[in-house]
Amino acid sequence: MSTQASSSHDGKHFVVQKGKAQCNQGNQFPQYKVTAHQKHFWNDSEGSADYLAVTEDDLQFNPPGPSFGQCKLKPTSGGYLPCSFAPAGKWQKTYEKVKIMGKSCVTEISELQCVIGGKITVKDHGQRGEMSKQNVKNADNKTVEHVNPLVKMDDFKETVEESEIDAY
Repeated sequence: MSTQASSSHDGKHFVVQKGKAQCNQGNQFPQYKVTAHQKHFWNDSEGSADYLAVTEDDLQFNPPGPSFGQCKLKPTSGGYLPCSFAPAGKWQKTYEKVKIMGKSCVTEISELQCVIGGKITVKDHGQRGEMSKQNVKNADNKTVEHVNPLVKMDDFKETVEESEIDAY
């Protein structure tokens, strides 16, 4: 019997460029900016830049500049000064079993420290589940119709099959 060690990354999503980051000291949520590579995409056969995999070396955000808005660690008489994000090294708690060009991948539990004192974490990994035609074919009609009585699965499956024929 083989035992495989569980990982804190089990069940977590890889992060893609269109996801959003958050700083525990900021008030805005920028998207990631992948600069370490332009080759690997998660769950996107079209090669859209939105789905570029974020790695431990991707330390920039979009929009650039005060990416995380106002920094709570920089109070002024009228509020707070803008974020002046400066990464303290690479992303930590990355998934080391999957590497892209030798760099570990960022997942939902990864963290990045800012030298000002904030901790950047993943607010939104950026991936979205989509139902495939195979999911529709395999769906149990009675269960789906019980959950959503407005859907008539026989009609829906027929529509999906016709759209498959039209695609060829």
